[in-house]
Amino acid sequence: MPALPTIRQMQYFVALAEHRSFSRAAEICHVTQSTLSAAIRAFEDVMEADLVDRSSRVVALTAAGEAVLQRVRGILADTEALVGLARPAGAPLSGKMRLGVIPSIAPFLLPRALPSLREAYPALKLHLREDLTRGLIEDLREGRLDVILIAFPYAADNLEIEPLGEDRFFFVSAREHPLAQRGAVRPADLGDEPLLLLEDGHCLRQHVLSAVGDGVLREQQDIRASSLTTLVQMVDNGLGVTLLPKVAIEGGVTAGTDLSIVPYDDPRAARTLALAWRRRSSRSEEFRALARHLSGFVGPHASSAAQFPARRPAAVTVARAS
Repeated sequence: MPALPTIRQMQYFVALAEHRSFSRAAEICHVTQSTLSAAIRAFEDVMEADLVDRSSRVVALTAAGEAVLQRVRGILADTEALVGLARPAGAPLSGKMRLGVIPSIAPFLLPRALPSLREAYPALKLHLREDLTRGLIEDLREGRLDVILIAFPYAADNLEIEPLGEDRFFFVSAREHPLAQRGAVRPADLGDEPLLLLEDGHCLRQHVLSAVGDGVLREQQDIRASSLTTLVQMVDNGLGVTLLPKVAIEGGVTAGTDLSIVPYDDPRAARTLALAWRRRSSRSEEFRALARHLSGFVGPHASSAAQFPARRPAAVTVARAS
């Protein structure tokens, strides 16, 4: 039987790859630097390859090391999932769970949903991380997160996905804007209105652009926001108009402003909020239970988990900011 690397060796190797310092990796792993270094040497011996470039003062991985790193992270993630199989059957949503959430959802949905979640599942220890979708998916696939809450459409191949519901977009402008008193705003009403968007990297930016359609609005190229809170302040100061998701409006993003919020009537004007996790996870049923709980704070369920089609808005009442 061939020699195999140990879980501990792989953990030390990942720590070194992430921190690029033997001393820091040893500190994180709560071992001496000599212990960590010896374990990584033993790992290289088993792999029959140099995984760490030790020719300079800066720690770097070799090409073989980079390739091995991706597989090792997957193995460690699967190992953690294996441990989860031992969780008592009568204790759903318990223990540590690492949840990643995108910035256009986290500050608006979580404050409303988490109190009832803690009450319903007191044994759940939820560890939260906020990041852009691309970073969350990478962390999920490499085992640094257990489940993520993101918005679709978005390419998320080889992940299990459970929709929470549809998040409609609304037209938002200064109260004195000509469209502010409309019962609904349509793409044809917008003409050359200056559109304010989040900066590149936010999936909401692309979702809004899709809802607006090509050539309808003129984006303010030199004015972009890094958060929805900043975006709202820009609109409140008369710099342009925007589309905001219902979950953010209900979460109070326009509080303290004098903005007008009008339904935006277009079948593309929505995104689908959903949980995603690695396939074959032993906690799949727990994640689905979490999705059921969070869905009560979103909206009507999308009709297809696979394609996430947008639908025309149902009757939705949104209180206007005062």
